[in-house]
Amino acid sequence: MKIAVCYKLVPDEQDIVINGDHTISFDKAEWKIGQYDLVAVEAAMRLAEVAGGTVSALSAGGKQLENSKLKKNILSRGPVDAYMIIDETMSDADSYQTAYVLAKAIEKIKDVDLVVCGEGSSDMYAQQVGSQIGELLQWPSVNAIGTITLADGKLIAERMLETEVEVLEIPIPAVISVTSDIFQARIANLKDILEAGKKPVVRWDLDDIGGVPEMSTNVLSVLAPPQADRRRVIIGGDSGDQINEFYEHLRKEL
Repeated sequence: MKIAVCYKLVPDEQDIVINGDHTISFDKAEWKIGQYDLVAVEAAMRLAEVAGGTVSALSAGGKQLENSKLKKNILSRGPVDAYMIIDETMSDADSYQTAYVLAKAIEKIKDVDLVVCGEGSSDMYAQQVGSQIGELLQWPSVNAIGTITLADGKLIAERMLETEVEVLEIPIPAVISVTSDIFQARIANLKDILEAGKKPVVRWDLDDIGGVPEMSTNVLSVLAPPQADRRRVIIGGDSGDQINEFYEHLRKEL
């Protein structure tokens, strides 16, 4: 089984600055691999270990992808190689552009049996890219997978719904998006990091995959919500009167 796992570089939230006009500055932010995507890598590796397959890392973005430390970071977690579509256009790409470029890259890689995505990106968290990749490839696509196993060449996935667990049998090839609690992302050891520097990295630009469509959405602004002062109302106990008092406070605020 050949698995492609998608990941995205995102700014470290600890370095994000909120300006006085509520605009957001990433100027001082270091870049890292999204935490949801690290979980997806772990899910892909576990499936590959069971099926005797290989995992390739796949990402599209700007010049941050060229960072050697981040290349080693992703490859030290198990993938045998990495494919990167690097163009500054992709730094501000919307979910459809990202899915389109990744789908074209998957077709170019060839013989991919399974695409694994995280439940959403750590920055925008739109939760759309995995489903759109499946639509573009015309493959079955299932999101919110909390448990995944292999049986008779098919994927057996479980999704936790509001009042029940849904069990799905997914034919391959397919695209799946896994939840953040499906596995705990592994921590690479020194040997893994040293070996990661020797693994192949294939770099493409947009021309190599046939370009990218125009943005399907227009972002007017991205603003942080205004800070709200805490009310500091503390109600202790669980009697009916105290619950009613708590409710009245909520009702007034809403």
